[in-house]
Amino acid sequence: MQVPSIATPSLHRESAGTSPSDSSGIIEWLMTDTSDQRFIDNIFVDMCDRLNQAGIPVSRGTLHFRILHPQWLGARILWRKGMKEADIQTFGYGVEDTAQYRNSPIYELNTGAGVVRQRLEPAASANAPPYPLYDELRAEGHTDYVAWPLKHTLGKHHIITFGSDRPGGFSDEDLAALADLLPAFALVSEIRLKNRFARTLLETYVGPHASEQILAGATTRGSGVTVGAAILICDLRDFTGISDMWPRDDVIELLNGYFDAMAEPIERHGGEILKFMGDGLLAIFPLSNAHACGDLLAAIREAQTAMAALNEENVEKGHQPLGYGIGVHVGDVMYGNIGSRSRLDFTVIGPTVNVASRLESLTKEIKRPVLLSRAFVEMAGCEAKMESVGSHQLRGLSEPIDVFAF
Repeated sequence: MQVPSIATPSLHRESAGTSPSDSSGIIEWLMTDTSDQRFIDNIFVDMCDRLNQAGIPVSRGTLHFRILHPQWLGARILWRKGMKEADIQTFGYGVEDTAQYRNSPIYELNTGAGVVRQRLEPAASANAPPYPLYDELRAEGHTDYVAWPLKHTLGKHHIITFGSDRPGGFSDEDLAALADLLPAFALVSEIRLKNRFARTLLETYVGPHASEQILAGATTRGSGVTVGAAILICDLRDFTGISDMWPRDDVIELLNGYFDAMAEPIERHGGEILKFMGDGLLAIFPLSNAHACGDLLAAIREAQTAMAALNEENVEKGHQPLGYGIGVHVGDVMYGNIGSRSRLDFTVIGPTVNVASRLESLTKEIKRPVLLSRAFVEMAGCEAKMESVGSHQLRGLSEPIDVFAF
């Protein structure tokens, strides 16, 4: 695809001195006065406002970032003149295969163009590429558009764009001033983006609460606190046989469907999944939330409904329905770091966790999918709604405990 031409002064200022479209003050602000601002969208909004105050007629600006997220490939931050906050939109994996993406200036930049500039007024845009974006910008009253790669370290790049609504669009001096901003803004944006990447990766692998603890400095072995929590441990039944008989991709699809059915209700009701253990998971509902026990029960109800729907799909595909076991207990746990000197796991340990695990194992023996301890049932105030299945001696405990089925 041919890249639209752009005047040389958009990249290099040829004359000495300061022009009316000077960005030096904004560069200084970016480098020295944004350290207390955590979010790049707020910095971008402020920068666009400052550009207008400096006489550079920016009416629209966007940032396009690739992000390390299990659900989203990227995000777009959009500002229009008069907006006090940016609009943020995420894009899922597969967007790069769509006609909307391939028929856009963003595609040009991602496939090697160093800059894209297009005047949008009718007299100047007769030979413009037929991009739907250009039609949208004209309809919004914009007269000019320019976009550059935003270069970060190790060859990574993102994209920044600006639009103007001034008759005639950007001048050569305007374009030079905008281009002068790019190195400084790249540094500022990379710092914020990497901070966000770190937080996202931690949230993805250890959960939001544990990630906060780690980012706050809980990174030494043995660091942790004692907290009260309702503990949920879940395990899939007959997974070994399934993994032996099914093709690998089918097994992965099955596991992902099972974890979606279980995990999404847990997270929706305030629980935190600390780890996936093969075909099992460990989740906590901290008792600092007065409704923790009720929230855990609501999560189980929704998970059971989701598993029933998943099993209907599995049967339609010719597979056997999936069985599962859930054990629930409540009490104090040690919440923090354990492991080797160089490899740590942020998790919960203690007798409370052991009891929940033993209850999950007991589901196999008495053929009930969800078992709860008396301690949990009493704290939840739901004994009348549960079915007692007697007292059971659990491995590692000196006394039997009363068990209820849900």
